[in-house]
Amino acid sequence: MGLKKMGVLFQFLVAAVVFSEMLLCMVEAKVHYYDFVVKDENFTRLCETKSALVVNGSLPGPVLYVNKGDVMYVNVHNRGGYKFTIHWHGVKQPRNPWSDGPEYITQCGIQPGTNFTYEVIFSDEEGTLWWHAHSDWTRNTVHGAIVIYPEEGSSYPYPKPDGEEVLVLGSWYTYDVNLVVEQDLATGADLPVSDAYTINGQPGDFCACSKESTYRWQVDYGKTYLIRIVNAIMNSEAFFAIAGHNLTVVGMDASYLKPFITSYITIGPGQTMDVLVTANQSFGQYYMAARQFYTDKAIFTEYDKTNVTAILEYKGNYTPPDPPSFPSDTLPSYADYPAGITFRNKLRSLDKQDVPKNITTQMYIVASQNQFLFNSSGNVTISLAASLNNVTWVNPKMDVLHAYYSNMSGFYTEDFPDMPPNFYDFVAEGLPVNTTQSLMGTKVKVLEYGEEVEMVFQSSNVLNASEDHPMHLHGHSFYAVGAGGGNFDFEEDPKTYNLVDPPYVNTATLPKNGWLAVRFKALNPGVWLWHCHLDRHLSWGMDTVIIVKNGGTPETSLREPPATMPACSDPPTIQLWKSEFVSGNLRGR
Repeated sequence: MGLKKMGVLFQFLVAAVVFSEMLLCMVEAKVHYYDFVVKDENFTRLCETKSALVVNGSLPGPVLYVNKGDVMYVNVHNRGGYKFTIHWHGVKQPRNPWSDGPEYITQCGIQPGTNFTYEVIFSDEEGTLWWHAHSDWTRNTVHGAIVIYPEEGSSYPYPKPDGEEVLVLGSWYTYDVNLVVEQDLATGADLPVSDAYTINGQPGDFCACSKESTYRWQVDYGKTYLIRIVNAIMNSEAFFAIAGHNLTVVGMDASYLKPFITSYITIGPGQTMDVLVTANQSFGQYYMAARQFYTDKAIFTEYDKTNVTAILEYKGNYTPPDPPSFPSDTLPSYADYPAGITFRNKLRSLDKQDVPKNITTQMYIVASQNQFLFNSSGNVTISLAASLNNVTWVNPKMDVLHAYYSNMSGFYTEDFPDMPPNFYDFVAEGLPVNTTQSLMGTKVKVLEYGEEVEMVFQSSNVLNASEDHPMHLHGHSFYAVGAGGGNFDFEEDPKTYNLVDPPYVNTATLPKNGWLAVRFKALNPGVWLWHCHLDRHLSWGMDTVIIVKNGGTPETSLREPPATMPACSDPPTIQLWKSEFVSGNLRGR
């Protein structure tokens, strides 16, 4: 056979192998179909009954099960009284921001009486994630877990557990929280504090009218279980512990960690954690308890001090103690800041990571609370706000993704700053209220495809209001390479970075009066939200958007939009006072 024919045959064989591998991947990746019927249901908690918007009649909503690399279609039917969207938290959605979900960023709301089907594309995620509404404060009752098993034929990097359990931490309000939030934003008032926390929808034994409905989980003595924990609380980090039992942390944000044993965990809003627990204690009942990890002002004492509980009970014929054991010696106190830091310092990826080192974009982003003065009906009102690099985000009337894809001008500007407009002692006590007057705008950061990015977040103590900020990036996971207290030292602090095995997460904590450094590679074209996952800060504008431009091939470019995207028929309503401010109505300032 001639060399030319042999070359053609070789190319044919290579193509056949590549095609067969692609076909194999297509066969292995399963497609799942779910229906979400979202409507109001009555719930009784804390001795009061109220109507709440939920998915398929349950709180939390249904757990979604997939394998790594699968695709999921979720048809969402809005049978409630107002519009909303759904976000698939931590799912990277390669090239598919159309189904990412944040309102006014990648889509507008699903109107009452209509439906929209999300295409949820899984890639390298493996472990536990979650889904939630991404409009107003609707996520307080519209949320649920996502369980991502290893690929078919693969297994966990630890002995397979004998069973598993999903625990979702949530917030409960005895009133229509969306209505109260809208009123507070319109008047400049502070935003509401929850009335209780919940585990799988129940406040637990220590809350009024709740003991009979406390969530219970039965276990067999000697068996090891995987607990998938989701923090769906609206505005609080949490400590969690199980009386008498150690926890082995093995994963976070659908990525594996080096296992470590601990008596408690610290978990921020938006974060998920996989822990192993062995039922090796005396037959009995043990409280699984959580409480707020509070890092805000010491003089403020009106935060939610609920001790939310569920019960782990051993199967068997015995007389259980009354009450169950409480983790008094292991569950940290509300303001135990060293306990939070100690836990976070233990987080390491299971294996050595390919951390970006050829940084092409460096950003230093100051997260701050702010005050505005605005005129309402002739009365000057002081209103709380929040900002990143002195920019308070304002939602446009058209979602940013649609405007970007269609090359529409007037909805955003591409000038989010890489640095704050001025430097000061960010962590000082007693900073003047007017240290910063943030600029209200819709400013985005544009990245070239393939850029290697470092972002250093710096917490500001303006208003003496520095606290932990759980910072969440849509469309990507990132490496949390460093964190520390005080003002970031541009010369010395980078020397402390972990560039070997940092945790690979989608949400990481910017510590109170400190800094957080993250790195990622911009390989997912589209429009992606960056925000604090404390919803009060998100409502006040502590968010921005990154736009990752297309690469040079169809495989590295944004997909076309589905034909059924919800229409943008009305402007934002959750931030009425912002539009009033922007309109120039500032008489009397």
